[in-house]
Amino acid sequence: MSKPATPVAPPLKDELDIVIPTIRNLDFLEMWRPFFQPYHLIIVQDGDPTKTINVPEGFDYELYNRNDINRILGPKASCISFKDSACRCFGFLVSKKKYIFTIDDDCFLESEFGLGSVICMSVNCRDEFSLFAGRGGAGVSFGDLGVNGPREYAKKKFFVYVAKDPSGKEINALAQHIQNLLTPSTPFFFNTLYDPYRDGADFVRGYPFSMREGAPTAVSHGLWLNIPDYDAPTQLVKPLERNTRYVDAVLTIPKGTLFPMCGMNLAFDRELIGPAMYFGLMGDGQPIGRYDDMWAGWCTKVITDHLGLGVKTGLPYIWHSKASNPFVNLKKEYKGIYWQEDIIPFFQSVTLPKESTTVQKCYIELSKMVKEKLGPIDPYFTKLADAMVTWIDAWEEINSPAQSAPAADAKKDGPSSKKK
Repeated sequence: MSKPATPVAPPLKDELDIVIPTIRNLDFLEMWRPFFQPYHLIIVQDGDPTKTINVPEGFDYELYNRNDINRILGPKASCISFKDSACRCFGFLVSKKKYIFTIDDDCFLESEFGLGSVICMSVNCRDEFSLFAGRGGAGVSFGDLGVNGPREYAKKKFFVYVAKDPSGKEINALAQHIQNLLTPSTPFFFNTLYDPYRDGADFVRGYPFSMREGAPTAVSHGLWLNIPDYDAPTQLVKPLERNTRYVDAVLTIPKGTLFPMCGMNLAFDRELIGPAMYFGLMGDGQPIGRYDDMWAGWCTKVITDHLGLGVKTGLPYIWHSKASNPFVNLKKEYKGIYWQEDIIPFFQSVTLPKESTTVQKCYIELSKMVKEKLGPIDPYFTKLADAMVTWIDAWEEINSPAQSAPAADAKKDGPSSKKK
């Protein structure tokens, strides 16, 4: 078989970080290995910092736990949520790359053997290995599964369990996000033939030629097959509903239109919009949860609209494998479900001053509006507004030229766990 004279590097290999919040071992990365292994991972461990999180061999990663967050940010660590996936935004903060892709650790298909999530516990051994059922703990041999060893199992049974398109091809979610981010958006005039920059598409008749250069894309928002991203009441009335529809389309969300952003399959240009990707105060000690990504999405959208940037939604799809408990979700969401009837009109009415020419300036102005307009609804919003300011302070401190220089104190500012 002929090979290229020069190896083909994965797109944006040195310009993109993958950020993953987790409380568990990251065995799911085995299924994403063909797509993720060339990239650098930033893992944000939530919950107990003394717990050991196992990462499969062969990945280049940094792992930060709560002790690291407190050590690196000091008093400013108060703006990073605890016991909530909102902690992922710490990874956005410490990244030094231009682009970010973030994904949840439950985005994979389960084993066809009916044993739950089958985990290879000894991937790097030679011939004798053990598999253990993800549920129940029963030992299962490779022979029982009809394969000769872990490599054959991984090739035939494990790697295939990412989402597939209608043709049966595995979806490289990361590659599609990169394509979305590297091509312009059309926020100012809607193109009825979806994304005009995709192969096989173009601007339709009547689309102004003066607008066909588009706008820089700041955010690529992907979707999900299988478990939809529903709120608790919808989960309760539709417990068995699954999304099986694959719509081969990417759309730019028009200027002036808000959307419910989901953080489980999301990419963005950190240089264009990073400071706005703050996932708020959620989880432990807070009266609300499961609104972290949506809060970031609403803030991001009004800022991208103001700065003339674009947000895309649609492809890529990932497979969302686990439905969370709707009763637990309802406890986290109920105030948000009530408050959002005021939050949405607030964001719809936001007008940022012309003097706000950077994301940081926009975000500080937005924090003032949150305190003034939403603060009277509940003291939580005053606390959130203050945290928004703290977040920007932390962003500017961590991303200052002094911190970016090679002479920065690696022991003080680095992770507790790192592997190349």
